[in-house]
Amino acid sequence: MAITVGCFALVDPFSTLDHQLDRIRDWGFSTADVTDTGDGAVLGNHFGFSAVASLDANPHDLRRLFTDRGLSITSFCAHADLLDASAPWRYGTAEIIKAVRAAAAIGVPHVITTEGEPETDFGRRLTRQEALFSILEKLHEPLRVAEDHGVKILLEPHGPYTGDPDAVEEILERAASPALGVNLDTGNSWLAGADPLEYVRRFGEHIGHVHWKDLGAEWEAQRGKVFGCGMSTIALGQGVIDVRGVFDALVAAGFEGATTLEIAGDEAVLASADLLEQWGAVR
Repeated sequence: MAITVGCFALVDPFSTLDHQLDRIRDWGFSTADVTDTGDGAVLGNHFGFSAVASLDANPHDLRRLFTDRGLSITSFCAHADLLDASAPWRYGTAEIIKAVRAAAAIGVPHVITTEGEPETDFGRRLTRQEALFSILEKLHEPLRVAEDHGVKILLEPHGPYTGDPDAVEEILERAASPALGVNLDTGNSWLAGADPLEYVRRFGEHIGHVHWKDLGAEWEAQRGKVFGCGMSTIALGQGVIDVRGVFDALVAAGFEGATTLEIAGDEAVLASADLLEQWGAVR
C-alpha cells in the first residue's frame, strides 16, 4: 500500500457536490472526502448552490455519486462544536454518530472531527480540564458506536486543544478507545503554534489520515491565535511549513493510506499533487 493523495470535495464555491466531484475526477484524482455534512434537509442542494451531504440521506446514494465518477470516499468530515453547550442547532454528538453510521454503511473507514473554537461565553470560560472533559463527554457515545461499526474517529487539529499535542495525548489516553485516532493537518497544526513533525513523532501510530496545506509567511503573526483555516491558497512547498519533512516522517513512521489536499485554485491543487507524486504518493 502507498500514500494516496486525494482532493477536498469543495473546490468551487456555490456549486453542488456532483460538480465538485466532476472537477476532481477531471484533475485525475481517484479519491476524495465527504467535505461538508449536516443533518436534515439541505435547501442549498435543492436549489443548486451548496455541496452539503445530508447525514440523513441514503449513504449509498452518496457512494454512487462518487463511484459513478470513478472516485472512492476516504473519509467523512464531521467537524463539531465540542466546547459550547449542547443544543439542537450545534453540530455535535448526534451528528458525529450519524456520520459514523453513514460511513460504516458504505465502507468508509474514517470520520474526522474536532472540537472547534468556542463561540459562546460558556465555552470560552471553560478551564483546561473542563474543556477536555467536555470533549471527552461529547465523544464518548460516538466512540462506542464507532467501535461497534468498525469505523475510526480521527481528531484533527482545528481548535485550541486539538492544536496542542499535550492535550491530544491526554484525550487519547483518557478516551482509551481503539476507535479514536488522529487526522494530521499540516497547516492547522502549524497555525495553532505546534510543529506538524511533532504530531508525527508523537502520534504516528494513531494517524489515520492527513490533510495537506502549506501557508505563507503572512500567517506567522496569527500562530497560536487562529485555530484552523479551511483551505490554503498556495501550493505545497511554496510556504513556510516543512511539508517535505512531514511526508518523510510519515513514511518513516510506516504511514500508508489516504491523504487529502485542502488547497484552493486549480494551479495550486495540481502543483501540490504533482509534488507529492514526485515524493512517492499516488494520485
